[in-house]
Amino acid sequence: MKELTSHIQQLAKQYAADTVATRHHLHQNPELSFQEHNTSAYVFQKLQEYGLEPERVTETGVVALVKGRNPQKATTALRADLDALPILEANDVDYKSQNQGVMHACGHDVHTSSLLTTARILQELKDQFEGTVKLIFQPGEEKFPGGASLMIKEGVLQNPAPQSIMGQHVFPMLEAGKVGFRSGMYMASADEIYITVKGKGGHGGLPEQLVDPVLISAHLLVALQQIVSRRANPKVPSVLSFGKVIANGATNVIPGEVHIEGTFRTMDEAWRAEAKQKIKKLAEGLCESMGGSCDITIMDGYPFLKNDPALVARAQAAAVEYLGAENVVELDMWMAAEDFAYYSQQVDACFYRLGTRNEAQGITSGVHTPTFNIDESALELGSGLMAWLAIQELQALARL
Repeated sequence: MKELTSHIQQLAKQYAADTVATRHHLHQNPELSFQEHNTSAYVFQKLQEYGLEPERVTETGVVALVKGRNPQKATTALRADLDALPILEANDVDYKSQNQGVMHACGHDVHTSSLLTTARILQELKDQFEGTVKLIFQPGEEKFPGGASLMIKEGVLQNPAPQSIMGQHVFPMLEAGKVGFRSGMYMASADEIYITVKGKGGHGGLPEQLVDPVLISAHLLVALQQIVSRRANPKVPSVLSFGKVIANGATNVIPGEVHIEGTFRTMDEAWRAEAKQKIKKLAEGLCESMGGSCDITIMDGYPFLKNDPALVARAQAAAVEYLGAENVVELDMWMAAEDFAYYSQQVDACFYRLGTRNEAQGITSGVHTPTFNIDESALELGSGLMAWLAIQELQALARL
C-alpha cells in the first residue's frame, strides 16, 4: 500500500504543471452558472484525452467512469463544480479572467482542474484497484436550484449507483499543504427571502400625509432579528441576514416601496420550516400595524450538508496516511451553504476542505472576493489526495 501511495504522489507531481495550466485556462475563461458550455466542452475533451468515455448529464454537466478490475464490485463518486461568479477580478496575474465581470472567485477552477488530474491518475492506475470511480463535473453550484439537484434528477446517482461520494473545496483560511474534515452536520441550509414593503410615498417634508415604507422597513429589519435571538433554540445554529435594501427615493422624496433581500440559514429542518412561517407572519403583521403592507416570498434553497461519520472517519484516516497527521485538521461548522448537500441527502457523503492560504505570498483573500487566489501547490496535493481517497474508499466498500 505504501508503494501505491508513493506512486500516486509521484504521478500528481509529474502532472502538476499540467494541472496548473488547466487551472489557468479555466480561470481565464470563466462562465456563469448554467452557461458553462465552453468549460464543459473543455472538460469533455480532456477526459477523452485521458482515455475515458465522458457523457453529458444536463446541458453542461459531464460524467465519466474510471473502471478498475471487477468494476461491479463497488462504486464511489468524486465531484467538482464548473461555474464562476459575477465578480470583476482585481488580481494582477497573467491568467486573469478574460471574461469581464466574471471570475472564478470560489475556486471551482481549482476543483475542476484537480479532478481532471485525479481522473488521469486513476485511469493510469486502473489495474491496481477494484471497482469504479464515478467522476461528476456539475454545473450551477452557485445558483438556485443548484446543479446538483438537476444532475440527481437526470440520474447522475444511477447506472452505476455510487455507495459514497466525496467533494473537495478550497479553504482560504487553511494554509496550503493541509486539509480539513468534519463529521456530521457541517454546512447550513440556505433559503432566500424577498420582501417588498408597501406604503404611500411623497414629499419628505410632509411625512404626516404619507405611509413611510422606509421607516417600516427599518423597524422590520430590527424586529426580524428576534426570530434568531429570541425564538430559536440556542443549540440549533441559525443565521438571518439581509444584504440588499433598495429605497429608491431622494433626500426629499419618500418612495412608495422598499425592496429587501436576505437569507435564512440553519441546520435543523423542523426549525427551518417553522422559522420561515414566523418570518412571514411577523413581516405581514408589523407592516400592517404601521399602516402599510408587504409582499414576502421565501424561496427554498439548498438543504443542510451532513457528512456521513463512517465515511469521514475512513477518508480522514486515509488523508493522514497520505499527508501525515499534522496536515489533517478538524473543521468547525460552517454557516455557508453548498449544493453538494443534495448529494449528502441521497448517499453517504464527505465534503472536505483543501487549504489554499499562503500568507508569505499574500494569498489570504476569502472566496467570493475580487482578489481571491490560491497557493497553486495545493493543486498537486488536491489531485493526488482525491485519487488516493477514491482507491481507499473502494477497498473499504468492498469489505463492508
